[in-house]
Amino acid sequence: MSVDLVVRNCTVVTPAGRSPNSGVAVEDGTIVAVGRSDRLPDADRVVDGEGNVLVPGIVDCHIHNREPGLEYKEDWESATRAAAAGGVTTVVGMPNTDPVIDRPDHLELKFERGEASAHVDFQSYVVVTSENLDRIPALDEAGALGYKIFLGSTVGDVPPPNDGEILEAMKRIRETGKRLGFHEENGEIIDHYTAQFKADGKTDPIDHSHSRPVIAEQEAVERMITFADETGAKIHMFHVSSGSAAEAVARGKARGVDVTAETTPHYLWFTEDVMRDVGNPARIQPPIRDADERDRLWEVGMDEGAIDCIATDHAPHTPEEKKVDDPFGNTWDAISGFVGLETEIPALLTFVDQGRLTLEEWVRRHAVRPAQVWGMYPQKGSLQVGTDADFTIVDPDREWTLEDRDDLHSKNCVTPFVGETFTGDAVATVVRGEFVYDDQEVVGESGYGTRVDVNDGD
Repeated sequence: MSVDLVVRNCTVVTPAGRSPNSGVAVEDGTIVAVGRSDRLPDADRVVDGEGNVLVPGIVDCHIHNREPGLEYKEDWESATRAAAAGGVTTVVGMPNTDPVIDRPDHLELKFERGEASAHVDFQSYVVVTSENLDRIPALDEAGALGYKIFLGSTVGDVPPPNDGEILEAMKRIRETGKRLGFHEENGEIIDHYTAQFKADGKTDPIDHSHSRPVIAEQEAVERMITFADETGAKIHMFHVSSGSAAEAVARGKARGVDVTAETTPHYLWFTEDVMRDVGNPARIQPPIRDADERDRLWEVGMDEGAIDCIATDHAPHTPEEKKVDDPFGNTWDAISGFVGLETEIPALLTFVDQGRLTLEEWVRRHAVRPAQVWGMYPQKGSLQVGTDADFTIVDPDREWTLEDRDDLHSKNCVTPFVGETFTGDAVATVVRGEFVYDDQEVVGESGYGTRVDVNDGD
């Protein structure tokens, strides 16, 4: 028997454990064997993994690829080029584009653009507003991965439904079997403090952070969990930034509510001091929190398990929009968000090197659980025989520093991780049996990526 591809001489890592001197065999884009290197079949192409670590393809279930309508910031091609270079095999785009993804024809447009130019596989959320509750079943039929509601002000100014409409949306989404995620910040609290800070002449970058206090996040989490308890909907908390919010998620799980949650590398890595050190380039929503909240996010979210997934909230903007040339200027003139697709694996592997995570826990939260939560498992996020041959090869020992943001592959590459030193990096990215990143180059073709089919999730 001969197959298309064999990658051998790796340590294969899944949540179940580690298999040294092992590898993967691929035929027609599908995994046909996982096991010891000397037991894998012959292949047309044999790749030596050089002792590196091979894991299920990393799934980033939260990126802003900005297409359609805002391609000057990012598009499917550039976002998925960055994903390939970062070791990410599947990405999920957010719906706050122009037009917003709030109806089937807008979703179809987003999918068509992705099919035309993506380097890795992809999916998309759809937004729920006061205006499209009646379209929820049609959006399900159109193939949306899941639904999202923006509870607080964010980029794109997508207005939230009122609480009654959110309850109605949850009931309708429950019937689809899919999950509803939230940008979970209480908009009224944020609007009050933002107006107050502006009136008081508070314009420093840290003032933006303090205008969005932890209570705004915690309250929104608690309220949506209460609504989900009432309606039976499956819900998800995007970009949990604080220990207080993670504790609220944990309480919801303990009550039996089907609530899942994600956090990001930047909330685990930085404290709010980055706003004093870097300024507006580190501005993001929810903001990066103080050391106590970060430490409790680690304890409750990561160590005790309230957080299911790691994602990035990859959100490119131009240097001008981020006030790179005036980083400590009036923060209300800057915009929130920064890129993350090429620093997420290095950050997580650095935590592994520091003993904060095991390789197995990293894989569970960065590949397996995102795919399970959003209905892509086992086709994505696993190394099971018969599934898509998506895998990521990493060198967990490589020490390096991100010296220049222009070394990244997005259209706009502002990030507070410039100057940070990592231990670990992606060295190869394989999507459906094809190398899309190898030897520090994006080698896959634009348009190779395809839309992922969806089931009902876990």
